[in-house]
Formats: sequence, C-alpha cells, structure tokens
Amino acid sequence: MKIKPKAFLLLLSLTLFCYSIANKAQDSKQQIKKTENQTLNQSPSKERGNPMSMTIKSLVFKHNGEIPKQFTCQGQDISPALTWSNLPENTKSLALIVDDPDAPDPAAPKMTWVHWVLYNIPPDASGLPEAVSAANLPAGTKQGLNDWKKTGYGGPCPPIGRHRYFFKLYALDTVLPDLNQPTKSELENTMQAHILDQTELIGTYQKH
Repeated sequence: MKIKPKAFLLLLSLTLFCYSIANKAQDSKQQIKKTENQTLNQSPSKERGNPMSMTIKSLVFKHNGEIPKQFTCQGQDISPALTWSNLPENTKSLALIVDDPDAPDPAAPKMTWVHWVLYNIPPDASGLPEAVSAANLPAGTKQGLNDWKKTGYGGPCPPIGRHRYFFKLYALDTVLPDLNQPTKSELENTMQAHILDQTELIGTYQKH
C-alpha cells in the first residue's frame, strides 16, 4: 500500500509531536526528583547546624533595661552577674569589654569610657558571678585596664543624663598571650583576627 505524501507528512508530524510531549514529561519528572533530592540533602544540614546565636544575659537587668543602683558608683559598685550560651565550635577563649559610648554627655558624646576588660576567659565558663573578684575569676582569665587605669570592674557613674553600658562578649579561636594588663584598644587590636562571634548586652543608668 502506498502512503500519499500529505498523509506521510501528517503521520510524521504526529510522531514528532508525541515524541516531544514524552520528552517534556520525562524532563519534568527528573526535575521534580532532583528538587526532592536537594530538599532531602539540605534538611539534615539545617538540623546539624546551630540555629542559635551566641548570647549574653544578666540576672539583674534586661537588655536595654536599667542597671540596678548597687552595681554603680552610687551603690556598692560591684559587678553584675552575667551568663552566656551558644558559643561557636572551636572557641578557645572569651573576652569581655564593658564600655560607655555616651561619655560625658549623651546629648553630645565625645568619648567611650571603658569600665571593664577581661580576656582569656575559658570557654567552659558559662558566666561570671555577682561581685566577682580577681581571685574568683575563672582559671586562666586575665584582666586589662579600665579608664580609671585600674583592673577590675568600675560601675556606671554618669555625670549627666542617661548613659548606655555595653557588655560585649567575644568568642576567639585562640588563647591570647599575656598582654600585661592591656587597654581596650590594645586587646581589640590583638584579638581582631581571632573573633569567631560576638554579642552584647546593653544596660542603662542615670544618677538619681
């Protein structure tokens, strides 16, 4: 039986059309399977990762809350209790800097006054107790100088207005050498290339 040219062309067109539809369907199935595999592969990594960031908290005041009087120059001038959590993996030491960027007057700040400098805090320490003394710091912790040219904590003592006090915690990938009571800037320069993560807690105070 002879097939007429027009009929042959029509049959060929139908064959090519069906072949194209079949290929598109196969491609669609493959794309769906690929997407499902990607989703399955991504899910475990999210579960393995740590969704929480490093945090620092105080037991005596909330973030952006007022620091109680006993922790200032108008009270006992003792350090507040602090806790931290969710340190990054491979943290070898911690550093703590407390400073006031609103000195001397929040309406016209001219300098940042440093209240406390600590470094080489061991990563297995989960915080600092209230009124911590040099003798009671976690083993290995070293002190730097505050802007009273002393080691240790110096509480808020704002001359005017309400000041902010930043309790800044740094996770480092190394234990720093003995810096011989460094200033804040000296510590920052030394640890800059070793910071894995950092976080802060802000308290405020105004003399009453």
